[in-house]
Amino acid sequence: MRLSEGRISHLAHLIMSGLSQQGLAEFPNERRALLETKQALNDFFQREDQIDDIVRQKISSLSRPVPQGSREWDILYRKYFEEESRKQRR
Repeated sequence: MRLSEGRISHLAHLIMSGLSQQGLAEFPNERRALLETKQALNDFFQREDQIDDIVRQKISSLSRPVPQGSREWDILYRKYFEEESRKQRR
């Protein structure tokens, strides 16, 4: 999922605000915490994009075509996405 810098920034602010309001974290250096939160979000979404590319390639390389948007395509996508996500965590 490709998100703009503005959306990443908005999410980072929401995360930090939520953690602070619930008393789960204190940020002595708020600017640094914000930068690290943005970086973590960017890394997460980049990994998701990479997995998405791998999964779409797997589905398109099947011996028979599976139309995107079909129930079968959705099931295969979820299955392959979970498999690739598990591989990435190791």
